[in-house]
Amino acid sequence: MASEDRLERRVVTLKDVAEASGVSISTVSRVLDERIPPTKSAAAERVRAAADRLGYRRNTFASSLRRGAAATVGVLVPRLSDTVMALMFEAIERTARRQGYFAVVGTCGDDPNDERAAAETLLDRGIDGLILATARMDDALPTSLRDRGIPHVLVLRTDRISPSSLGDDETGGYLAARHLIDLGHRDIALVNGPEFTSTGVDRHAGAQRALREAGISIPPERVLWTGYGVDAGVDVGRQLFAGDERPTAVFAANDNLAVGVINAGSALGLTPGREYSIVGYNDIPLASRLPIPLTSVRTPFDQIAARAIELLLDGEKRTGTVQRTLPTLIPRASTARLEAVEVSRHGASSTFEH
Repeated sequence: MASEDRLERRVVTLKDVAEASGVSISTVSRVLDERIPPTKSAAAERVRAAADRLGYRRNTFASSLRRGAAATVGVLVPRLSDTVMALMFEAIERTARRQGYFAVVGTCGDDPNDERAAAETLLDRGIDGLILATARMDDALPTSLRDRGIPHVLVLRTDRISPSSLGDDETGGYLAARHLIDLGHRDIALVNGPEFTSTGVDRHAGAQRALREAGISIPPERVLWTGYGVDAGVDVGRQLFAGDERPTAVFAANDNLAVGVINAGSALGLTPGREYSIVGYNDIPLASRLPIPLTSVRTPFDQIAARAIELLLDGEKRTGTVQRTLPTLIPRASTARLEAVEVSRHGASSTFEH
């Protein structure tokens, strides 16, 4: 019951404090403005007492903007060695700089305790708003931030409750699988990200929707859940390509996974776009520069960043807002029609037999 109570809480607004203390919103704003010397009037005391009782926390990001100060945005990512996370931070930093704000980054890995510690470190340094690219589906940190009224936005991933700016991952997964289906593929493997991420769950859901629409049912062994790193892709690729019953097509839930699968296939003499088709996700710069350029679903990082900053500014309407930006499928040489793949596969089999 306690967890349900926490989920039902919402951000306390100036209007809530005004109603609880029996004064106007403008009076509440003046009383709680830290730049104005505090007054000891009865009304002011009621306002402060109501704010404390309700757990009100001032939206310092928006108020910094209003008073002409340079607001500081803290950005938390699992690691900057992950190209997607580095691209996301760079997009946020560019957007913040254009609007006169300053962005700082912190890293925390995948451990929830490290995530919370890193977030508190950023908060202790006086940031005005927090952007998280680390959220898990069961993440306690966004709940804590909501309970304390701390301005924050989730990017790329969402917990379905805190304000979030992300790509439309369900649509992206649909586009990837639909592309493979339109090329004639029916034996398709889905290499998903971690089950604790909305990206992994939503991209998988979109791919399954496309398969259902086409009347295709894939067996459980063609659905794999793993991490988002290249090494995870290598391990999954070895599993998929072992033996003679290889899938003709693979949808990997990010480009790192796709690169790993391609690496595993290359060790067996398999070339993407010839013996099998593969689609990645995010369209990182490396995707178009591989020896066989990778078909990928492009994530609009700059648009996601712009909407994240907007959500931080929209202080009184944050909770429950999820803004999704549509991705785009970028076809390249790693995908081919089933007929071409089958010809290459048979040729490869003959070569292996000799």
